[in-house]
Amino acid sequence: MTGRKVLMDFEVTPTSHTLEAYLARGGYQALAKALRGMKPGEVTQEIVDSGLQGRGGAAFPAGRKWQVIDPHDGQPHYLVANADEGEPGTFKDRWVLEHSPHTLLESMLIASYALGVRHSFIYIRGEFDLPWRRVSAAIEEAYAAGYFGENILGTGFSCDIFVFRGAGAYVCGEASSLLASIEGSRGYPRNRPPRLTVKGLFQRPTVVNNVETLSNLAWIIGHGAAAFRQIGTPKSPGTRLISVSGHIARPGVYEVELGYSWAKFLHDECGGVSCDRELKAVIPGGISSQVLTGRDAKVLTPHDVETMILDHDALWQAGSSLGSGGMIVIAEGTCMVSLLRVMLRFYHHESCGQCTPCREGMGWLHRIVDRILAGKGRPEDIDLMYRISKANDGTTICGLGDAAGYATVAMLDRFRDEFDWCVEHKRSKYDGNLECRPST
Repeated sequence: MTGRKVLMDFEVTPTSHTLEAYLARGGYQALAKALRGMKPGEVTQEIVDSGLQGRGGAAFPAGRKWQVIDPHDGQPHYLVANADEGEPGTFKDRWVLEHSPHTLLESMLIASYALGVRHSFIYIRGEFDLPWRRVSAAIEEAYAAGYFGENILGTGFSCDIFVFRGAGAYVCGEASSLLASIEGSRGYPRNRPPRLTVKGLFQRPTVVNNVETLSNLAWIIGHGAAAFRQIGTPKSPGTRLISVSGHIARPGVYEVELGYSWAKFLHDECGGVSCDRELKAVIPGGISSQVLTGRDAKVLTPHDVETMILDHDALWQAGSSLGSGGMIVIAEGTCMVSLLRVMLRFYHHESCGQCTPCREGMGWLHRIVDRILAGKGRPEDIDLMYRISKANDGTTICGLGDAAGYATVAMLDRFRDEFDWCVEHKRSKYDGNLECRPST
């Protein structure tokens, strides 16, 4: 067991995503509690008191973001659920959308009430087919039952919801790009300030929250902030959905109480490395989080996993983060130069091209690693990659260039010997292997 549950506390069945099943497990009772017994400001304060942090990557306190908005300022406000989930290695939001979409819908209604939102949106990744169908069906059920529309539960509160399908751009997972896409513009990030909570969608105050972040709200309002605080750690309350992939025996989505033992999670819950090899490295939170490895005593090692816990502070101290919750496990025998090439090919392809350092830098990094693996690498290439990564740090509008640079530097720092070997010997030390093959 990975601790107490908030979002995965029910048995998944062929009908567990339906309104009937959701009502049977207490669904929409938290909405009734909020609408009939709490003022909007009290709902916001409950979220502040819960200590809920954003589950999309930055771990920013959700309640503090909400407090920027005055629900009585006389202008329209918008709420957007970010269901774009394009970070490689991350698929935990998809689990919510497929198996418990009403959890998201009820939570969005609670948030809309607190923030004075009349029209809310779900921006869903265009490649998501089953999640989109499940969410769309759930919205139809909710409207038919009177949970959306006019005078919800006879309280005078009204709210409508719209689903907007993206077109496959990774950069639209960034909040301002997402809003530009909804508005019908090219998905370019915006300079800030002003913050989106001041001028967001259609230049009105807007809150953009990740699917998992929002989905916690129904539980928090239903059980209380104090009960949520009892789960997890004092600095990182609650649970995290973690999608585990790579060289692992039991890949999938797990709900982990923050503060849970990393060793127990990998070995007891996930079954350990999937072949007869040792753990080489872990990317904890999607490829934008820095790789952690067993080759440097200053960072995470397989031995250190035995004593580390899964929470934000522990990962930050180790030089990485829980990020988007996409944990990638890497076994010994994997070519890290080839893995970096895969990552940089993705960043190069997905750069929107608006900012010169990212537009040019992603291509340069990708081509340099290609050259190294083709046996044409030069000793100065490694330092050149460091310089390009540094040039992207803080010089772009969104964080894509930064993230690619951080990921590249972490890979070079912790596996420099493999890159040097590849340059010197004109080939990969591990023949470009990315598979988990049993040791011989």
